[in-house]
Amino acid sequence: MGESLHTAENTAAGPNRPELQKAIQEIVDSGFAGVQLRVHDEQGQWAGNAGVRKLGETAKPPTNGHFRVGSITKTFTATLVLQLVAEGRIGLDTPADDHLPEFGLDRRITVRMLLQHTSGLFSFTGEVYDDGTIVPGGVPGMGKEWMDNQFRTYQPEELVRMALSKPARFEPGTDWSYSNTNYVVARLLIESVTGRSYAEEMQRLVLGPLGLTGTVVPDASPEIPEPHAHGYYGYEDAGQWKVADTTRFNPSWISAAGDMISTSQDLHTFFSALMSGRLLPAPLLAEMRTPHPKMGYGLGVFVEETDDGGTILQHNGGFWGWAALMYSTPDGSKTLTGSLTMGDAELDLAAMAEAFENVKQKLVKEVFGGGQGEPAQPTD
Repeated sequence: MGESLHTAENTAAGPNRPELQKAIQEIVDSGFAGVQLRVHDEQGQWAGNAGVRKLGETAKPPTNGHFRVGSITKTFTATLVLQLVAEGRIGLDTPADDHLPEFGLDRRITVRMLLQHTSGLFSFTGEVYDDGTIVPGGVPGMGKEWMDNQFRTYQPEELVRMALSKPARFEPGTDWSYSNTNYVVARLLIESVTGRSYAEEMQRLVLGPLGLTGTVVPDASPEIPEPHAHGYYGYEDAGQWKVADTTRFNPSWISAAGDMISTSQDLHTFFSALMSGRLLPAPLLAEMRTPHPKMGYGLGVFVEETDDGGTILQHNGGFWGWAALMYSTPDGSKTLTGSLTMGDAELDLAAMAEAFENVKQKLVKEVFGGGQGEPAQPTD
């Protein structure tokens, strides 16, 4: 690696944005392997990169390479559900159990509660309670056990049943808690009411109409299209620090809560189209952007107020080895999208999350005039 980690360049035509280049270089300097970032605003389009595409090499990350978007998938999934609501196939406030009777879901859990994380369903990736207690889910959490399952295929029904084997976190609709289970149930709901796969419906209603040819619904495939950077996961095994390449990874463990692959350009096109009203009727877009008072989460998006009194919509994402960003103004005219890849720095997840959060706040302030979001987590 050597000095190659400390080189950066702006390879796209557009305005010179040294402040953005400096910010993404700081991300690399804090221990990440590489960054690709794209900004669309009143100054035009800017795309830049920093760091390396792959550890041990000098080539930089592609400025529009493919990457795992983690929980940004939730925004795509919520959009798909709301499009089916617009088509009259699903009622937003009807019980999810109407369409998925095989799970015996609490009849009080509505489609809206799934999208807003107010169902109370336990997350199959594990939970952290208010007192700090960690309760594992059915999917291995981290370390060697996690890497041993790198190519295992999980069925979405299996993930939901893992969650339902645990006590609910609260009565439906009485609180808010981020649960990946909600979005796997939403996937099964989509498939139940349409009779088609989640991937087919995503192609029909989102990817096809917007021409998102760089976006993939991988299901259980571990592959990622070229060009792409490499993601890495560092962990301790028998007292030794190991770094695994997590670029090829079966994402079925997270399903429609975080399995998708995209590019910074496609994320811009998607989020800008969504925010500007091209994908949803105005009343449903308004529902999507109505935040829960506890954490500012709407239906598949976070709603944030900026320091200068403005509003931004966002969803970030994490997948072991990767972090992704997606921000927009309410009218879709200004966006920030991009990806970070983890490196081999011997930092724990909390330290990496803090380093990422600090620089992310600078990026958001530079582009949007202030504001901050939730740190990206592996199951965020």
